[in-house]
Amino acid sequence: MTGRSAGRAPGNGKRTRQRMPWWKELPILVVIALVLALVIKSFFVQAFSIPSGSMQNTLQLGDRVLVDKLTPWFGAKPQRGEVVVFRDPDNWLADEPTPHQNAFQKTLSFLGILPAADEKDLIKRVIAVGGDTVECSGTGPVKVNGRALDEPYVFPGNTPCSDDLQGGRFKVIVPKGMIWVMGDHRQLSADSRYHQRDRNHGFVPEGNVVGRAFVVAWPVGRWGTLPVPPTFAGR
Repeated sequence: MTGRSAGRAPGNGKRTRQRMPWWKELPILVVIALVLALVIKSFFVQAFSIPSGSMQNTLQLGDRVLVDKLTPWFGAKPQRGEVVVFRDPDNWLADEPTPHQNAFQKTLSFLGILPAADEKDLIKRVIAVGGDTVECSGTGPVKVNGRALDEPYVFPGNTPCSDDLQGGRFKVIVPKGMIWVMGDHRQLSADSRYHQRDRNHGFVPEGNVVGRAFVVAWPVGRWGTLPVPPTFAGR
């Protein structure tokens, strides 16, 4: 018997692969999306919410910032002038209540779109790094290695230094592997100045730094980058 084999469709003899039904593809796509979201959250970029006014007017209460978590994996260290998110070094947030999250908010936290309610993270500006001498006297200016900082980002009406005996007046040398942080709203920020009696003497270990906040992502009207101010160049 000659000719085509019985039952074989005409053509080049290749079988056409049938597409998987959408209802079977959907769970696979959801799983892939979740895995990618978790990888991005863990190693690349994560969103954080601003919980207080300590960084005004650079950051407002409720702003969402994106934090670069990748560069520290390649050995990058916090630099002067950067706005960084860091884990609570020694109960700085001991008196802060833990916010309640509903199921939807918990899902967004799991994906890294919102911060988790139980995460004890803070956000401040790096003023000095290991080896630097940083000091405040009277109302300012802040001096790093003897040079005064020009700080136009300080909250309007605030003075660069706080003239008080609780930590506002100081002169310290930052140990290697540590950073000294301050909020831009100087008279509303319980930062390194006011934790000099903790186990780190107010310094924040570099290992506690989650990453650098590089952009305000939400609300849309507040979108903008967070560059290093010129006053920190060349220090």
